[in-house]
Amino acid sequence: MIKSILYVALGGAAGSVLRFLISHFSARYVHGVFPWATFFTNLTGCLAMGLVIGALPSSLSNQHPTRLLLMTGFCGGYTTFSAFAAENLRLLQQQHYLQLSVYAGASLIFGIMAVAFGIFLSSK
Repeated sequence: MIKSILYVALGGAAGSVLRFLISHFSARYVHGVFPWATFFTNLTGCLAMGLVIGALPSSLSNQHPTRLLLMTGFCGGYTTFSAFAAENLRLLQQQHYLQLSVYAGASLIFGIMAVAFGIFLSSK
């Protein structure tokens, strides 16, 4: 278990640092109201997740060190949107259209509501 945590932590640290650097340089060089840094991070995180899923043998367990380092750690530290997108793709591929619609829609709607509620609670 400790080894697994270390793999996730190492990958997560690298992903978080990369996300920070993208946000830092984006704020410095890209201007406007559109959240380009987050948009870029989410899309490249999804690309990275797809590359890892496609490159690793499907026979590897979710607890395999490479999956923990790259998928859970790096992609998770970089952006959890990549996991969200991969889960939605899996539901689409398995033709679970109702679950896909509910998961994607509810995640977006309730996610926005949760942020608003957190802001409301912290302002009291």
